Amino acid sequence: MKLKTLLPLLAFGLLALLLARGLQLNPREIPSPLIDKPAPAFELAALHEGKPALKSADLQGRVSLLNVWASWCTPCQQEHPLLVDFAKRQPGVQLIGLNYKDQREAAQTWLRRLGDPYHAIGFDERGQLGIEFGVYGVPETFVIDRQGRIRFKHVGPLTAELMRERIEPLLKQL
Repeated sequence: MKLKTLLPLLAFGLLALLLARGLQLNPREIPSPLIDKPAPAFELAALHEGKPALKSADLQGRVSLLNVWASWCTPCQQEHPLLVDFAKRQPGVQLIGLNYKDQREAAQTWLRRLGDPYHAIGFDERGQLGIEFGVYGVPETFVIDRQGRIRFKHVGPLTAELMRERIEPLLKQL
């Protein structure tokens, strides 16, 4: 008789503990199986015609910040001034853009209007490379070390606090 009474209470207690733990997690920190692994091998057409293709080899030899964005993405517009400022302040870090599921002309117009902070931009019209990077949506940002390994992933728009407290210290360390 006591077991029948205690079992639902124990189940409820366990469920409450799991829920409490879940509420403490940061939804922006989505674990990626690619952390500390090499970036996927790729060759992607450049967004700007006449520019060289973007290749996985371009992510080696220098620390890179890979930003996945699209012209139709409102949060991308919100974070863009941070990227423009970052490119001016951190010229030693290679800022790479990955234009995701966008229209070429719309993306080029967007950059002309807001500024183009990127060293190179790959045009991922169908989102295939985004899938290989495990992109959930835009914007997303990756820190890639000199050996081409993914060291950090952020889902959602960048903030000044995130740049100052997490990304820039990691970049200095690498």
